[in-house]
Amino acid sequence: MECGLRKRAYVNGMLIVANVLYFLYLEAAGSSEDAYFMYQKGAVVAAAVLEGGEYYRLITAMFMHFGIRHLINNMIVLLALGDNLERALGHVKYLIFYLACGIGANWLSALFTRSDRLVVSAGASGAIFGVVGGLLSATLMNKGQLEELRTRQMIKMIVLSFFMGLTSQGVDHAAHVFGLLFGVVFGAVLYRLSKSKVRQDSEQKNYME
Repeated sequence: MECGLRKRAYVNGMLIVANVLYFLYLEAAGSSEDAYFMYQKGAVVAAAVLEGGEYYRLITAMFMHFGIRHLINNMIVLLALGDNLERALGHVKYLIFYLACGIGANWLSALFTRSDRLVVSAGASGAIFGVVGGLLSATLMNKGQLEELRTRQMIKMIVLSFFMGLTSQGVDHAAHVFGLLFGVVFGAVLYRLSKSKVRQDSEQKNYME
């Protein structure tokens, strides 16, 4: 498919805008690098979620970032990859996929870190690793390539991302791992459904003609 004929991926752009706007709000109201302030504004602390029942944090934390560098790094990856997956899954499925991966990654990360009450977690990386996992499934199921992305590229990106995470401080490795796993499984299911729908629509169109 030529670039000019590709479907518009507006949901991914809206997610990026939402992340940027929430970051600007946090900076205007306080400091995104202040852990206690971030907790007050919706970041994840395991005890607050698992014992306090503050499940909304699983969503709000997805749109919060500790500093401008954290935001830019995540948004660059989302901008580079999210459009591809949105076109493959469709707008609604992509939104559901993104939110489900982010919520699932944050939930399991909270379970994984529940013994440490001082950990404050925030960021879109759980959902973004879900996008990476979803693209890995999609390329594998599409004969090794999806648009300009290839399975080998996705594997290299995953390895490099985890390596960079291991060499950095303050990284929620659990959210990355669980986000990736959610993405691989959930992405495979939704991509198969999307392919089936496209095939059915094509067959119906040919029948009507």
